[in-house]
Amino acid sequence: TARLLIVEALGAPIEQNFRRFETQALAAASIAQVHAAELADGREVIVKVLRPGMRQIIQRDIEVLFALAGMLARWSSEGNRLRPVEVVREYEKTILDELDLMREAANAAHLKRNFAGDPKLHVPEVHWDLCRTNVMVMERIHGVPIGDIAKLKSLGVDFRVLAENGVAIFFTQVFRHNFFHADMHPGNIFVLPDDPANPRYAAVDFGIVGTLDPRDQEYLA
Repeated sequence: TARLLIVEALGAPIEQNFRRFETQALAAASIAQVHAAELADGREVIVKVLRPGMRQIIQRDIEVLFALAGMLARWSSEGNRLRPVEVVREYEKTILDELDLMREAANAAHLKRNFAGDPKLHVPEVHWDLCRTNVMVMERIHGVPIGDIAKLKSLGVDFRVLAENGVAIFFTQVFRHNFFHADMHPGNIFVLPDDPANPRYAAVDFGIVGTLDPRDQEYLA
């Protein structure tokens, strides 16, 4: 199914765009999955493809959420205080944005520009000619998942530097660029331990990003 979706989106057989394409998914989540592949020039990439019919499923679920939020706001003073309808509306915007992989590719490119020349964070290169709203192709990252502490220890990674670099990356995104990766769970963060004494980070999955208004920046500071 994934191959058929990619062929339809790119308008060409898999073999025309990829020298190698792994049918078995490298990773899978609720709305998309990722396949490892190789371009004609040998560069390793990942191909992210949306699951079919996701927009219809999500829009149906959001309708239910709006109905429940509306009842909560009407019938409960505590519920009204928490503004449930506004919460669902914010969630709707975020989740529907995630269904546009061209938007995700743009987020990745923006973050990569922001960190150009900064060795602390590596952002994968986007292959724009192979990106569509439901298919995205970008550089494959070979790193150690941030949660694999045993592996990082065995490689001799300096955890103090790793922690300091992580804080610096976060502060730079939030306070200097005001454009930050907003889905930084451990599955999206890797360590590139080519220099264990000064380990670099790599990020993936740019479907959710955030900005703050000056008041919120001041509060967070």
